[in-house]
Amino acid sequence: MKVIIDTNLWISFLIGHQTQLVRRMLTDMRFDVYVCARLIEEIRDVATRDKIRKYVTQADIDDLLAIINAFCQFAIIRTEAPATAIRDPKDLYLLSLAETIGADYIVSGDADLTDLGQYHETRIMKVADFKAMMQY
Repeated sequence: MKVIIDTNLWISFLIGHQTQLVRRMLTDMRFDVYVCARLIEEIRDVATRDKIRKYVTQADIDDLLAIINAFCQFAIIRTEAPATAIRDPKDLYLLSLAETIGADYIVSGDADLTDLGQYHETRIMKVADFKAMMQY
C-alpha cells in the first residue's frame, strides 16, 4: 500500500508524539511511505518555527530528515490536482502527490484534508481511524 504521512504527523513524531504509529508505518512491510520535495520543505519550515523549536534541536530535525530519507520513497509530482479540490490550497500538493503515485492513503490530522474523506482512489484518514483500521 502506498501511504502519505502529512506534515502534522511528522511533526508530532519529531516532538515525541505518535512515535509508535510512525515507527510502525515506516517498518510495516505492507506500506511504502512516500514523500516529495514540497512535503520535505513543509516539514523543515514547520520544524523551525519558534513554537516547535522550543521542543527540538537542529540535530532532532536532521535525524527526522535522515529517517525520512532512509525509510521513505521519494516521488516527483507529475500531476497537479485542481485548486478547487480542497479548502486550503497549501495542502493541494498532497493531493497532487497522491494522484501522481496512486496513493492508497493520506494520514493526517488536518480537517481540511480529512473532511474530504477521499480524493480519486486515495482514502484520506484521521490518525485514529488509520490506527484502528490497521489494528495498531
